[in-house]
Amino acid sequence: MIPDAVIDACLQAAVVLGLGLAGALHAPRHFRWRWLLAAAGLIVLHDALLLRLYGLVPELVAGARWNWTGKWLATLAFLAIAALPMFGWRRSGITLAQAKGAGLGWLVFAVLAIGLLAAGAYYGDGPADAGTIAYQWTMPGIEEELFYRGVLLLALNEAFRARWRVLGIEIGWGGVLSCVAFGLIHAMAYRDGAVSFEWGAFLVTGVPAVVLLWLRERTGSLLAPVLAHNVVNGAFVIF
Repeated sequence: MIPDAVIDACLQAAVVLGLGLAGALHAPRHFRWRWLLAAAGLIVLHDALLLRLYGLVPELVAGARWNWTGKWLATLAFLAIAALPMFGWRRSGITLAQAKGAGLGWLVFAVLAIGLLAAGAYYGDGPADAGTIAYQWTMPGIEEELFYRGVLLLALNEAFRARWRVLGIEIGWGGVLSCVAFGLIHAMAYRDGAVSFEWGAFLVTGVPAVVLLWLRERTGSLLAPVLAHNVVNGAFVIF
């Protein structure tokens, strides 16, 4: 029997594939189907790595409350994939070099970070345990940005070469799909023969994904998105 988690990942990949093929109809000359298939495969692989190859890789942090092993497994795997000639670390955003005009992106980051930290200080009900603080201030931003705004975004941007100028960045259908994929992993699930979808979770994660995408494209690097992501996750666990 196929595990529910495998079906779950395949369904998410199928949604991205379907939306991708629909988008390709509007600009077929700028569409490369092999890269879309690669993106779908990356989504399935990402899910498998997060789940430690569905339990084949043992949990390396005994008694850990958080998924350190799955996150590190995915991070190392996608760093290796980003190093492949067809990707490249710099093209995947793994660089400290900043694009021209990145200052506005960092200004937006600063405003968001100050606002979130202030909200955390005001609404927080005491700091979380050290393990939670360490995890939330590192792994979500590092692993998820490497995948969604790095490797997956590059594959989808290669699949859809047409671009539009929006709010000072060049964005294509690939960028839109990367945000959809980020929302799906938080909102869509297959369990016990049924598919569930939570619109609230999709919007709560998909909308911030647009901001993170903007930071990635505006700065030309994953640095700002990683830091922003970790502030979002960590602001409410340190106060």
